[in-house]
Amino acid sequence: MVTPAGDEGRAEQLARAERIGMALVRLNKMHACVAAHLSRTGLDKSSFVLLANLSHLGPSRSSALAEAVFSDPSTVSRQVASLVKEGWVERRADPDDGRASVLAVTDAGMRLLEERRRSRNQAIARMLADWSEKDLVAFIDHFERFVGDYERALPDFIAESGLGPRSEGEK
Repeated sequence: MVTPAGDEGRAEQLARAERIGMALVRLNKMHACVAAHLSRTGLDKSSFVLLANLSHLGPSRSSALAEAVFSDPSTVSRQVASLVKEGWVERRADPDDGRASVLAVTDAGMRLLEERRRSRNQAIARMLADWSEKDLVAFIDHFERFVGDYERALPDFIAESGLGPRSEGEK
């Protein structure tokens, strides 16, 4: 059967998307394995994500942190409680509204993040040690672009999957 050129182009685009999707599945599987091993040291993946995001955001309300990690505020509240218990996060009075509180990473939390980042960076550097400078720079540029595009598209992916809010027009 002969298909129009547009259909062939679309099929090729979907085939490339399938390759990327399967590579992401493999990457996620390996990441889950690492996360399982790291959780035995006292900090699970979701807690690390919260801690890293809070470090990036600076002192923030729990609702802002939940939004930053695309999570439910009640879930984040429970996870933050364990970070506070471990001494990695503290609650402070909100400087804009003394009745509310903000979350902030403690010095111990910052040390933990720095230790984990240093370990991660050393492992990645070893893994890529035999890549040419040209290949490495191109990969970093493309990977950062992909991740940025993925982050921007994530709310739509969630809505399209039926896992998140939809606009009134989509109901």
